[in-house]
Amino acid sequence: MGTDIGSINAERSASRADDHQRESAESPQGPLLPQYGGSCITEVMPALIRRHSGDRPEWLPDAVFDAVFGSDQVVLLVLDGLGWEQLSERKELAPVLASGMASPITSVAPSTTAAAMTSITTGLAPGDHGLVGYRLNVGGAEVLNVLKWQTGSRDARSTLNPALFQPHPAFLGRRVPVVTRAEFMGTGFTAAHLGGAKLRGWRVASTLLVEVSKLLAQGEPDVFVYYDGLDKVAHEWGLEDHYDLELVAADQLVAEMLSRLPAGCALVVMSDHGQVCVDERVVVLDADVMAHVSLLSGEGRFRWLHAKRGHEEDLLGVARSSMSDLAWVLSREEMLSEGWLGGTPSAEVVGRLGDVALAAREPVAFLDPAHTSEIRQVARHGSLTRAEMLVPLLAWRST
Repeated sequence: MGTDIGSINAERSASRADDHQRESAESPQGPLLPQYGGSCITEVMPALIRRHSGDRPEWLPDAVFDAVFGSDQVVLLVLDGLGWEQLSERKELAPVLASGMASPITSVAPSTTAAAMTSITTGLAPGDHGLVGYRLNVGGAEVLNVLKWQTGSRDARSTLNPALFQPHPAFLGRRVPVVTRAEFMGTGFTAAHLGGAKLRGWRVASTLLVEVSKLLAQGEPDVFVYYDGLDKVAHEWGLEDHYDLELVAADQLVAEMLSRLPAGCALVVMSDHGQVCVDERVVVLDADVMAHVSLLSGEGRFRWLHAKRGHEEDLLGVARSSMSDLAWVLSREEMLSEGWLGGTPSAEVVGRLGDVALAAREPVAFLDPAHTSEIRQVARHGSLTRAEMLVPLLAWRST
């Protein structure tokens, strides 16, 4: 491949250690709020679909505008788990992706796949589409795992119809073909965020490329493609050697896709969220906090605390006094009034939220004893740090 990943990683590891020491000594930054209505992942698909309208969104970078507007065909490739900061630190490993770098845009809150991918496909903020996290309270003590569409170990498709739970159409109602992992095609989450789309499955990257080429040859004006390799590697291995080599592979995937595009076709690459390396820094909530908690939902870096009846104010006070050094601690009402979720959440959507949110600002995760499988994840996302919130928006046009 011509790249000495080992020597590059040695230099980067030393730099990261220094950076972490500096960050720990500095005052923490405030949360990076989503730029709903502007440079946010919610705005990308609507802009691509409306590219022939003649109206250029003010937030759209010049490089993306020049590549996309006027193109008869556009491929949108989502590389799950590739943050702007992660790519910027590794430009030498991903020369093709680096060549398309325009500017970062923000993810949504929480910066997690369930919420972010639904925002990409529907063009809506989580507050409007309602998939406001990875694990949602759906009544009583039941929590829906959105990606698995399960409550506990039970398939929830018969009790929580995905098309009703998230009723907004993908791609502004157009039947855009989607090339995604074959094992995702029949899931509840796919039905919720891609309902009505024409699905093509892939199991290896070469299949992905063939399916995209076929769809373009058939004259499809828009093709949506999802690749999750970087996110899977980050969760299992963190952001070191394994992630770096997977980024090399993703860069080669993009290079091969570019080589197969017909003349005049544009390729846009983006992501849903970035990553933070947590390793074993998993925080068990103090007993004085848990004394006021009836249920936990959300995920490690964006944990919702559901208060026992009548304990809401006590829970907020205790959580702030004990967790503010690690997280931004907000009540549900504060988060909604500050517009973290965007849109105009309905009463049903608000009911899926907890009473107090812990959005991690340090590289930690908050444990849910009822969902301990998260402990095995090395890198994570969900909160509103720059590393999680900023994602690349890249574009090329085939000649």
